[in-house]
Amino acid sequence: MHRRTISMEVFEHDEHFVVVGLLEDQRPFASGKSGPRHLHQMELALVVRRSDLTIVDAEASMVRFPHAECQDIEPAFSDLVGMSVARGYTAAVQARFGRQRGCSHVEFLARALGPVVVQAVTSAAARRAEDGEATELFGDATATPAGPMAFLANTCHVWSEGGIGQQKLHTGWRPGQGEYPAPPLVEIRRRQRADG
Repeated sequence: MHRRTISMEVFEHDEHFVVVGLLEDQRPFASGKSGPRHLHQMELALVVRRSDLTIVDAEASMVRFPHAECQDIEPAFSDLVGMSVARGYTAAVQARFGRQRGCSHVEFLARALGPVVVQAVTSAAARRAEDGEATELFGDATATPAGPMAFLANTCHVWSEGGIGQQKLHTGWRPGQGEYPAPPLVEIRRRQRADG
C-alpha cells in the first residue's frame, strides 16, 4: 500500500562529515490517474565538524511534496546549525521542529541523521585502522566517562555508563577489531584468563 525509502550517507571532507539524508514516499499501486504515485522526496544535508560533532551547516530541500507551501519550512532547518549531534540531540530536534513547528518528514530525517554521524565516527576510525593508520579513537579508549569513547555513553543499553561496552573496553577489547559481532563479556574474560 505504501513504500517509504530512507537513505543516509556520510562523507568525509577535510575536518568535517557531510551527511545527506533522503526520504521518499510512494504508493506502489498508483497509476497516477486518480492521485499521485510519488508523494514525498525530501533531502536534508548537514555538515558536522568532526572535532566536537557540531553542525556547522544545514540545508533542507523538497523536490516532491503535497502542498505548494511545504517548501516554506525549508529555511527553518538552518536552525540546526550550532547543535551538537551528541547527547540530547534527538530531543532537541524534536523540541525545535516537532509537530506544527516543522515538517514531520524532514524532522524525522534530522533526528535520524544524528545517530548516523555517531556511526560515521567509528566507521572513520575503522577505515583508518584498516589502512594501517594509528587510530586514537580505539587505541587510547578507556572505560571512564571522559575517555575518547565517551560519546557512546548512554546511547543504548550496551553503552550505558558502567555497562557491558565500557566493561569490555576495560578488558582491552576495542570496537572494530577482531570478531563481529563482538563476543560476550564473559567470553572475552574467559579468553584473557586462558591466555594469561
